[in-house]
Amino acid sequence: MSDPVLPVIPVLDIRRGSTPDVARAAESRLRDLFGRARRAYTPPLLALADHAAQTWLQRCSNPYLGEIDEIATLIAGKGAYALNTSYEWCCTSGVGNDPEGGVRLLRVLDWNLSGLGTNLVAAWQSGPTGEFLNLTWPGFVGVITAMAPGRFAAAINQPPMISFGLSLPVDWIVGRVKLLRSNAIPPAHLLRRVFELCDSYQAAKRMLAETPICLPAFFTLAGTKANEGCVIERTTDCAAITEMPSAIANHWIALPEGGHPRGGSSKDRHCMMEKALHNGDDWQAHPIVNDETRLVAVMNPANGTLSAQGFERTGPATECLLHRARSRPRQISPKQGVGITESRSWPAEANSSPR
Repeated sequence: MSDPVLPVIPVLDIRRGSTPDVARAAESRLRDLFGRARRAYTPPLLALADHAAQTWLQRCSNPYLGEIDEIATLIAGKGAYALNTSYEWCCTSGVGNDPEGGVRLLRVLDWNLSGLGTNLVAAWQSGPTGEFLNLTWPGFVGVITAMAPGRFAAAINQPPMISFGLSLPVDWIVGRVKLLRSNAIPPAHLLRRVFELCDSYQAAKRMLAETPICLPAFFTLAGTKANEGCVIERTTDCAAITEMPSAIANHWIALPEGGHPRGGSSKDRHCMMEKALHNGDDWQAHPIVNDETRLVAVMNPANGTLSAQGFERTGPATECLLHRARSRPRQISPKQGVGITESRSWPAEANSSPR
């Protein structure tokens, strides 16, 4: 029997709009995602988390609160504020020389919430310094994985959960209380600001290393020139930078921090990615790609190429999207100022993971 045809990843042009336009253009995906989240976390828990998140975002005068307000209105239910401040994914990322020239960022995102691979979208967004392609989901206003052709590409990994020497549940509660007392920006919102405001790799590197954030984060950054690539390990107020070739998973490498582990096999995933960067080994295998993988992507901002594919527990959930900066995508149908374009697959391996 032949393999079933996989859905494409829609490319949405919101350069003259905002992230609520993604939610409107991909409304069926939006409702599917929030429906899954409500079943996974239960409506009462989401309602409680939503109230706390909304109150905190208002107190901090978050720059994207207005967009989250619009999304909350669109879904007509609880979850928009909580899920836009959630931080529950695990990842493996690496940055090094691309055999085809330039610097490439290798990216695998894991999250145990189903539907994230199936409902993945690519959104063309813009800011004062230029355009960027954001691999994201309807209803999410931050940036986790994106590329700005001719400037840089970047991704976020999650560090271990902060430990206060108590049990895991109590440490989580203490951490949330401290978070709600912070006035700093969430890491995913900072990364969006970087893509909107930074005109170069060096400017992005400084902003990611120096801006206070409300939670620790790992940033992987790739530029357009030789040796422009690094991993930035961040606490809320300090940073350690490891120059390329470098990899990161979900444990601290350069900073003497501890905490509760995130995900499984973090050290094995990190070791495998390090070997791939140095020896050219295959990095798209277990444990880097596993049953919680929802996104696999490769980005080279120098030549403007990006490939991405969504995954679910059963394997690939979308065709492989291939974008080249020189190509102008064909517009299929506009909706409220949003252009929807076709995704293109690798010529020889339409249903394989990105290479």
